[in-house]
Amino acid sequence: MSVMNLQSTGRYTAHSSKRAPFVPVRGDRAVSQASCLVRQKAQLRTSNEEFLQKVAGCRVSRTSCRANAARTVVSMAAGDSKKILMLGGTRFIGVYLARQLVEAGHEVTLLTRGKKPVTSQIPDDTDQGFEQYKSAVKHIAADRTDADALKQQLSGAGFQVVYDMNGREAKDVEPVLAAVGDVEQYIFCSSAGVYLKSDQMPHREEDSTDPKSRHKGKLDTEKLLTDKGINFTSVRPVYIYGPLNYNPVEEWFFHRIKAGRPIPVPNSGQQVTQLGQVKDLATAFHKILSNPKAKNQIYNISGERFVTFDGIAKACAKAAGAPEPELIHYNPKDFDFGGKKAFPLRDQHFFASIDKAMADLDWAPEYDLVKGLTDSYKKDFGRGTFRKEADFTTDDMILEKVKNKEPALA
Repeated sequence: MSVMNLQSTGRYTAHSSKRAPFVPVRGDRAVSQASCLVRQKAQLRTSNEEFLQKVAGCRVSRTSCRANAARTVVSMAAGDSKKILMLGGTRFIGVYLARQLVEAGHEVTLLTRGKKPVTSQIPDDTDQGFEQYKSAVKHIAADRTDADALKQQLSGAGFQVVYDMNGREAKDVEPVLAAVGDVEQYIFCSSAGVYLKSDQMPHREEDSTDPKSRHKGKLDTEKLLTDKGINFTSVRPVYIYGPLNYNPVEEWFFHRIKAGRPIPVPNSGQQVTQLGQVKDLATAFHKILSNPKAKNQIYNISGERFVTFDGIAKACAKAAGAPEPELIHYNPKDFDFGGKKAFPLRDQHFFASIDKAMADLDWAPEYDLVKGLTDSYKKDFGRGTFRKEADFTTDDMILEKVKNKEPALA
């Protein structure tokens, strides 16, 4: 199949027209799988499974190819060690990202308020790996909003790169910028929640943003970094899931599956959304480091495929090794939940294109949804650890109302 044919079938993304034409790889077909894929991706950078398998005899799965390529690229980049300051490195994305950076040979310092241990072993750690990480990572105790304390601790420290994983408002970022001085790169964790609701999906990085978004502070920070002329990159995740998730995304479903309860889903359950696995996000953040293509860019980062609300419930059950759950659809307008949240996701279509990140960063998600949820379940909820206790109050309200009548929406 020619490149032209692939384009005509619509299998390329909107960015495919910018890719260089593919030139078949010649040579010994026994070349290693990782080397084979890296050469292919350098020429084409496409996520098309059939095409990757067809060229150069690379007869391996897309997930395997991507995992090999990611490890190869990160390992190659590790020779250029950076002195990195990370804010928000003690939970969720930061926990995984900090480990990747240390493993790659960078000097990583975590800035926290010092109110809890900076390092703790996670299910993904081996004993030896954790001890190596614990001995390598550095720590500075300071409140990021305390300008004087930051200047005292950070001025002249020589940090080259800042990873800001927990900045919420521009005013939270200004003291950090003033204290660290000139840096080579400022990498900021924003949110796809900044986009203005649209009839055209998926959201792309150039789409209009919502000045009334509850994530307005993220937008203000992106503007601040732009206005100051800093080499920055902003990442806009959609919904994030995975081990150690502090937001009750998959946990909300797992609680109900464990209890053997029906799962209430608003309206039709066909609302389309998108989840990204935390380790895939950490890898994307890592690949931004020292990447000239990422200069002053914004990237959506999430899973490659979209999923319905009903689909998430079914995928969570599969990940937990449970039977497919009973789904109860309801109209939220029929209820007064008294301020309680009856469902963990916003009741609308909400998903974004990750084409730009895949092309610029030579990155692709390693986890499909069921694989990623299984990883989360086995390394977190399935071990009896979770962030919030189960609360079925709103569920009971819904079930009580619908149990003696046909649901408004089947």
